[in-house]
Amino acid sequence: MKKSIIYIFIFLVIFSCKKEEDQISGSLEELQGQKTSVINQIDSLNNVLKNIEMLISKDDIKSNYQFVTIINPEKDDFKHYIEIQGVVKADKNIEIRPEIGGTIKNIHVKEGQKVGRGQVLIHLDDSSIQDNIAELNTQLNLAKTTFERQQRLWDQKIGSEMQYLQAKTQFESLKNNKTALINQAAKMKIKAPFSGIIDEIFPKNGELVSPQLAVVRLVNLDKVYLEADVTETYLPYIKKGNEALINFPSIHTKMKSEIAQVGNVINPNNRSFKTKINLENKNNLIKPNLLADIKIKDFAENGIIIPTSLIQKDKDDNSFVFLVHNNNADFKVSKKIITVSKEYDQKSLITEGLKISDTIVNKGSRIVKDGELIKIIN
Repeated sequence: MKKSIIYIFIFLVIFSCKKEEDQISGSLEELQGQKTSVINQIDSLNNVLKNIEMLISKDDIKSNYQFVTIINPEKDDFKHYIEIQGVVKADKNIEIRPEIGGTIKNIHVKEGQKVGRGQVLIHLDDSSIQDNIAELNTQLNLAKTTFERQQRLWDQKIGSEMQYLQAKTQFESLKNNKTALINQAAKMKIKAPFSGIIDEIFPKNGELVSPQLAVVRLVNLDKVYLEADVTETYLPYIKKGNEALINFPSIHTKMKSEIAQVGNVINPNNRSFKTKINLENKNNLIKPNLLADIKIKDFAENGIIIPTSLIQKDKDDNSFVFLVHNNNADFKVSKKIITVSKEYDQKSLITEGLKISDTIVNKGSRIVKDGELIKIIN
């Protein structure tokens, strides 16, 4: 551009001189006048040339300016979260075991079936107990008749007291034995302790089971919770009611909850404490032992926020950003020391050094220098 302007200027001068040369003629006075005119033209052209060179020089300097974009600090709520993993738990997730051993006579439910509280799930073979109850009923009827007769005689002061007491004791003993057998027979029916879903049935019909072996897994997913270990470093910041953001990657589900319980004991093995977060599980999508990514809010404050990527460190380990100022018709950058309180999610909370009205170098902040002139682009 500079060379093109110079060439045009030289061409005009040569053309003008050629034209004047063609017109040279006349007396001495006329020649003196023409000389004066040419000198004036040369002076005028020299001034024009100087102005052109000045503009070219200024444009050359500006062409070396760094191009940057700018942003303004924001004042907003800054939240800091700690990120941990948790596991879904359910209080109503149990393996049911029989109280006494026996052979499975009937399985009344199927896996995946919904059952109500008290519903019979498995019936163990109680035929021997029922036989004992039937035999005991015969003995009980006889004992009852004997006792009633002895009681009538005793009321009439007939017979001995010992005979009356023996008949009474025999009758009550048989009644207690029958009650024990009935209770034992009831234990041969394995019932649901709460409403839920049969998740798994372990034995099959005809198998022998014992109190040491589980027969049914019963699950109720209406109320589930997350359990997570938090390092003891965060003990002063994690409180009941703190906001918790939860993500279940496996089922593509996110939700918001809060801390329901904070453990009171530090685990000596991993120096952590337990936290409990209650969950809503209306569709029963959340299953026990499902892993979750948890963000627990441990800090919140309203203040000036800027992108963390704009913050640099100098040789004295001071944090700083570059501000933009008007410099006559140009823009100039200056280094500004700032104090960073917290950083999270590529944002930083600034407690000192910045105002809302400040203008910060955004793109190009890593290539400018303190005091440098710049050009701002959109």
